[in-house]
Amino acid sequence: MNTLSYKTISANKETAKKEWVVIDASDQIVGRLCSKVAKLLRGKYKPNFTPHVDCGDNVIIINAEKVVFSGKKETDKVYTRYTGYPGGQRFTSPAQLRTKVGGVDKMLRHAVKGMLPKGPLGRSLMGNLYIYEGSEHKHEAQKPRTIDINQYK
Repeated sequence: MNTLSYKTISANKETAKKEWVVIDASDQIVGRLCSKVAKLLRGKYKPNFTPHVDCGDNVIIINAEKVVFSGKKETDKVYTRYTGYPGGQRFTSPAQLRTKVGGVDKMLRHAVKGMLPKGPLGRSLMGNLYIYEGSEHKHEAQKPRTIDINQYK
């Protein structure tokens, strides 16, 4: 009997096959879009997924300004940040954040970051996410493939 066939193959940085994918975020719900993006960044859709290795894809999100929230979250949801000074707690709603420069980027990054592992691996995975508010991106040299995010679970 060949015992080599029973070995578990673990991916590492050299053997991980990373791809570039483009996702069109037009009329997508923020939480559902970000959960699928987090799985792509992590590599969970790949057969050689290894929990402690960055084996996920590089994800480019275009048309980010067209994402929507379900229900009344656009006005009722609250993002909290702290300036570091006494009485420095600041609150922002998604509707207010959309009006600011880079606000949509912050909303999507906040949602994806919460769905990734905490620690050095999660921080390095966030570097594989690129968000653009328009339909143009600067990663044509990587030859990314466009995927329909609705086909993923």
